[in-house]
Amino acid sequence: MENDCESVELEINDEKLINRAVLLLKGFADPTRFKILCLLKDQEVCVHQIVDAFDISQSAISHQLRILRDARLVISRKKGRHVYYKLADQHILDMLQDSLSHSNEKS
Repeated sequence: MENDCESVELEINDEKLINRAVLLLKGFADPTRFKILCLLKDQEVCVHQIVDAFDISQSAISHQLRILRDARLVISRKKGRHVYYKLADQHILDMLQDSLSHSNEKS
């Protein structure tokens, strides 16, 4: 049991780790960003497709995508003039699915 306490103490004192975790969670903490993540759940999507899916300007979508990239929730690749986005990894998909599942539970 003492090792568990030491582990927790190390984590809460690791400011860099805490700041990265908070940045990650902030990426989820906006309805538009969350919807973008849901759109990317099953597929890689071009920025133009994201803009078309929402009634939001391309500059606003680009701003949200930058926040998602900075939070390491999405990754992008460029092909010609188009930029494609997808979830960064399986951890992000799991977090997204878990948050949807938990939110759907009855109290």
